[in-house]
Amino acid sequence: MTPSTRPQFILALDQGTTSSRAILFGRDGGIFAVAQQEFTQHYPQAGWVEHDAGEIWQTQLAVARAVLRDNGIGAAQIAAVGITNQRETTLLWDRTTGEPVHRAIVWQDRRTAGLCDALARAGHGELFRKRTGLVLDAYFSGTKLKWLLDHVLGARSRAERGELAFGTIDSWLAWQLSGGRAHVTDASNASRTLLFDIKRHCWDEQLLALLDIPAAVLPKVVDSSGVITTLDSALLGAPIPLAGIAGDQQAATYGQACLKQGMAKNTYGTGCFLLMNTGHKAMHSKHRMLATIGWQRQGQTTYLLEGSIFMAGATVQWLRDGLGLISRSDEIEALAASVPDSGGVYLVPAHTGLGAPHWDPYARGALLGLTRGTNRAHIARAALEAIAFQSAEVLSAMESDSGKRLRELRVDGGAAGNNLLLQFQADLLGVPVVRPRITETTALGAAYLAGLAVGFWQDEDELASMWHAERRFEPTMSDEQRAALLGGWRRAVDRCRHWLEPAESCAIEEGQ
Repeated sequence: MTPSTRPQFILALDQGTTSSRAILFGRDGGIFAVAQQEFTQHYPQAGWVEHDAGEIWQTQLAVARAVLRDNGIGAAQIAAVGITNQRETTLLWDRTTGEPVHRAIVWQDRRTAGLCDALARAGHGELFRKRTGLVLDAYFSGTKLKWLLDHVLGARSRAERGELAFGTIDSWLAWQLSGGRAHVTDASNASRTLLFDIKRHCWDEQLLALLDIPAAVLPKVVDSSGVITTLDSALLGAPIPLAGIAGDQQAATYGQACLKQGMAKNTYGTGCFLLMNTGHKAMHSKHRMLATIGWQRQGQTTYLLEGSIFMAGATVQWLRDGLGLISRSDEIEALAASVPDSGGVYLVPAHTGLGAPHWDPYARGALLGLTRGTNRAHIARAALEAIAFQSAEVLSAMESDSGKRLRELRVDGGAAGNNLLLQFQADLLGVPVVRPRITETTALGAAYLAGLAVGFWQDEDELASMWHAERRFEPTMSDEQRAALLGGWRRAVDRCRHWLEPAESCAIEEGQ
């Protein structure tokens, strides 16, 4: 094959919480083309969030086809496909028909908070933490899968007979892309299920027994970078290798070239996710950070320390859709910048509880510090500041765990285009915040993992050389002002914690 005819692109499928995207990356790591399509969010009752898995697949296939068709790209020009996905969202489907038995339960869903409480009261919290690196929280997939098995008529008996398949969204896409030949997940997604031993690299029999989950439903765990299967030729016109899979935040860390121990990135998406590379050893956190697998490649596992924040961009969406404070999300920066500060207002966006380091599913959101002089601009500014405050809490805990002071924070995600937010973030952290030229780092990470597997790129040094800063935000705030603002934030959070009372009747056998 001559250089002029060899494949020139990697296709990244970025399946997110609110939209499905397909992005073509060239050999220089630059974006050639993008296609995107939103899909429906379902809220059956308070605290529940669901997605139609069929709609997810339809939108993902549609954008994959569109990005090729609309740019005159043939399947022969695609060297490999990489998947990155919203993590923890849980799905159960029929192995014969491929039909889901229930809508997917989204990572934001809190319906199993009581079950997690019951497991913790029974003394199992430390076992889950030791084996999986995670805290017992409704955020993760394991208790969502138990709920499906317990509540969908006939699901448990069918699962035990091997008729059903469990997966996170990466598994669902791999199944569909391969025409039902591949039931797989990668190590990064497996590590988010509460079912996977991240040190022994296997599904844990004791944890499966505690949640009453039959092993027959579980996918095969594969490397994050490596040829896994090939696409059904009918989908895009050729059997393209599927060669990379990683959960969205691990993929973003890889796309940010945080490839050395101590490097960290923060993604400002629907939620906010700050991850630090801890090398080839999982780090125990004293501050309820998560130890998680970043990626697995060529027999080597890289671990990350993670702080997960549930409401970041979703806070801005709430101001737009819930309060009507703005008509478009991109209006918030100008509105917030129209006042010099928040006027003492704090917005704690605990709408679905608090993530790291609090892990409080019973917290609820609040606006505090309101006066007659408070206007919509102060609330808009407080919303942006809340994203930065939450991230500062997480980074402080990570630095304490690792014993290392961060040199800089690399940032990406939709809200990383907001200069006001990033300057405030740098001020709160006291270290530079750096925005790269390419902020689509989640899809880029999936592309990198797939490209390395097929020789499209040679090694990680080549990837690191392609990362370039677009802008650095240097801290300018005094230590006194920073301490005062963070003190106010801590008081505001304290007033929101444990707002709801856990149901006294909840037990591990909930619903049975």
